[in-house]
Formats: sequence, structure tokens, C-alpha cells
Amino acid sequence: MNGAESLVHTLLAGGVDTCFVNPGTSEMHFVAALDRIPGLRCVLALFEGVASGAADGYARLAGKPAGTLFHCGPGLANALANLHNARRAHSPVVNIVGDQATYHRPLDPPLTADTAGWARGVGGFVRTATSAGGVGADAAAAITAARTPPGQVATLILPADTAWGEGGIAATPDPPPPTPRASAAAVAEAARALRSGEPAVLLLGGAAAGEAGLAAAARIRAATGARPLVETFVGRIPRGRGRPAIGRVPYPIDAALAAFAGARHLVAVNAPPPVGFFAYPGKPGRLQPPDCAVHVLAGIGQDGPEALARLAEALRAPAAPPAAPRPLPEGPVRGAVGPEGVAAILARALPEDAIVVDESISYGRDLFASLAAAAPHDWLQLCGGAIGEGLPLATGAAIGAPGRRVIVLQGDGSAMYTLQSLWTQARERLDVTTILLANRKYAILLKEFAGVGAIPGPTAHGMMDLADPALDWPRLAGGMGVEAARAATLERFAELLDHANRRPGPFLIELMV
Repeated sequence: MNGAESLVHTLLAGGVDTCFVNPGTSEMHFVAALDRIPGLRCVLALFEGVASGAADGYARLAGKPAGTLFHCGPGLANALANLHNARRAHSPVVNIVGDQATYHRPLDPPLTADTAGWARGVGGFVRTATSAGGVGADAAAAITAARTPPGQVATLILPADTAWGEGGIAATPDPPPPTPRASAAAVAEAARALRSGEPAVLLLGGAAAGEAGLAAAARIRAATGARPLVETFVGRIPRGRGRPAIGRVPYPIDAALAAFAGARHLVAVNAPPPVGFFAYPGKPGRLQPPDCAVHVLAGIGQDGPEALARLAEALRAPAAPPAAPRPLPEGPVRGAVGPEGVAAILARALPEDAIVVDESISYGRDLFASLAAAAPHDWLQLCGGAIGEGLPLATGAAIGAPGRRVIVLQGDGSAMYTLQSLWTQARERLDVTTILLANRKYAILLKEFAGVGAIPGPTAHGMMDLADPALDWPRLAGGMGVEAARAATLERFAELLDHANRRPGPFLIELMV
């Protein structure tokens, strides 16, 4: 057994059975081993940023590590933005990055890079294999690290000779350590704060924003009046009919500050104390008021849902009543395209148990609240702020949750970062409906000018404009093998959305907004 074969056996033993790949010369022995050893699904991406974003989406839905394969340091560099997003989402990802043979690297051939240094910026575990005999143990350690709560990006650098060398030994990763529980003192402190009757906010992130955490938060709200909010960008949250309608921290700084105004207690659960996405002149960086006490009920790596359940019991909170039916959003369903009409159509057309991937940037900012009465669904966002992950995230989510329709709310400017995702969706025949919100500009940056007190002129406007030449998304998608059509009215949008969701495979709607 060579080192590459021991790597494949170890990945499979650790539950890593799906790998998003963009290989090169240094990884050919690993690729060849995949022919000889069945069981590992390889999904080809035409750009490494697609592979890393898809691995993030897969891990969020499958609940287990995704693998990636990149070609040397530059390949990893191309993947870093969406690995940054994966790190912020606490997604378990195992990167395999090829490298020069150990004896060839000192010659400094062109692809030599600080691969380990780049990897450290997006993950807590980085290791370079030094021998074929150690590859299996190294891979097992990477898998264990990726699965350690709350989940992280782990990178194994694989020099070519450690892959082709004989003497490989497959290893079985250790089981992930149990998720630490919050301390009794933290529960007692939070209970005291909420019993005070003073205005309080429950801030939920990570696992605390799942089904169990939301149910416990609803109980606490009923017992104490504390307002639960989820982080602005959350990895995965169940939404829709029958689920608690819990708000989100707004993105705009003034609205975010208003969301915490008057709060005397902030109870953080799997989330850090909230801060503004950027600094703005004359405005605070921390969102809670200066006199607001912060209580950490459960840290990032602790069991947030279990801590919330214990807190609810400590408060003698009654069982949460069934979520009250909520009316579907009102809005026009014919005529000119506008946010209210788009929300009304989406809320009525969303398939049962769909997965919504939100990279709508500025146009769809209110859709999160508008779809609270839609069919039950999961809501995913890019958590690290690095745009261009919507299409890859949807690609991985569709593979991680087969049988569920994925709906992508995607800005046109950020879609250009990773439009190669459409090719992978077509190749894998994934059930993804992309709603491409085409305003033909970087609209969010125009809004940010006001936030920072700057005044855009002709040069600035030119850097925000995508209309000269205009992007033609039906042609771009068609070139990738994805059927697509354009909608310039609400009735055409409703017609295309119904068509897309009823057919198998991917479909793109360019919605002119």
C-alpha cells in the first residue's frame, strides 16, 4: 500500500466519503488511488473557490466533514476566501493539498509556496506529511481535528513522494470529543440576569440556532420577555411554518444598534458579543449599549442547545406553545419587479423542506423575515463576509442533502466570482434553482458610501457599475450547461420559478431588478 492508498482508506474510515476536487500533477497518485479504492465520491470543480465553498455547504447539511483536494499552495490560495467562510461557519472540512516531493522542494520550483502559512489563516490544524508510512496517521489526526466541536477546517499537506512511496498504513480516526457543556455557574448567572426583569437579549449563533436551540429560546422568551436574535450571518437556521419566528441582527449599523438599544443584559449562546460588520465614523464598534452586561451562557465550542434547555428549566419556563400561524407576505404578483412582489411569490412557491442559500446582498435583505410563513426550510448564508460563496454553497448543500430542492438568492456581481459552480451543478445534475438578482451594479457599495460619510463621483460610480457591457446570465448559464431564462415581470418570475422547482436538475432565473 502506498501513502495515497492509505490516505483514501483513512478518509473513508473517518466518514469522509465526498471530496470536492481540482487536482494537479502533484496529486496524481492520490487520484489514481481513487480508481482502485471504491467509496469516495469525487466532485470536480473548475475553480478551487467553488470546491471550498461546496465543501462548506456539504458539511452544513450532511453534518460530517467534507474533503477537498487542491493543487499545491496556489491551488489552496484560490480556495482561501470560501475556506474563510467555512471557518466562520464552523464547518468541518478536511483539505488535502498536494506539494512538491520532499527532496524537490528545496530546489524552489515555480509552484513552491508558503502553503502551511496560508492554511493556518483558515484553520486550527495544519500538518505536512513527511513519509508514506505516516500519511494515514496524519490524515486521521486531520479528520479528528475537523470533527472537534464546533467544527473546523483542517489541512493536510501531501508532498508527492509521501503519496507514491510504499509502506502506507491506513488509520482509524479517533471519535470526536464530546461537546463540552456550559458550566452550572454560567446557567445560574444567565438565569439571575433574566429574572431581574430588566430588558434582555438572547443572542444565538452556531448550533444554538438549530431546532432545539430555537425551541428553548422561545420558551425563555415566553417566561421572561427576553428577545432572542440570531447573528446577522448564520450557518444554518430552520425557518418557515411551524418554527419560531426569531429575528436576526440587522446588517446596517444604525438598525443593528437600534436592535440592542435599551438592553441591560445580553446572554450570548454559541456567539461572541456582537460587533458592527465595519467601523463607521462616529459610531461604536460594539452593538450592545455600554451599560449592558454580557453573560456568556455557552461559548463557541460548547453545547448551546443543551445550555438553553437547562436555562429554560432553571427559569421554570413552560413548554413552548406551537408557533402561531403567520400570514404570507402581501405584495403584488403581477407587473413590475419589486422586493415586496418577489417576497410574496417566493413565500408561496417555496417547496416543502427546501434549502435557501442567501447571497442576495442588498436587494434581498428583508427576505429572511418575509419567508417566515413559507413552507418549512433551512436558511444558509456565507458567514465570513467573503462574497462569491452563494453558488458553491448551494452546490455542496444539494450534494449533502439529496432530494431537497435548493433555492439560491444570488446577487449578480458576487455570482461572477464563482459562476463555474453552474458547470458542476449541471455535471452532477443537482436540483438547484438559482434566482439571479440582476441589478447590474455593486449596489451594497453604493449604500456603504453613505455609511462611511463619503460622496461617490463619476470614478467611484464607474467601479460599481456592471452594465457596460451588461452581463447576460441566460447565455452564461447556457454555456455551463444550465437551462436559464430571464424574467422582467413578476408574472414571468412566478412562471419560471414554478417551472424550475418542478423539473429535475439546475435552472437559473435572471430576475431583472
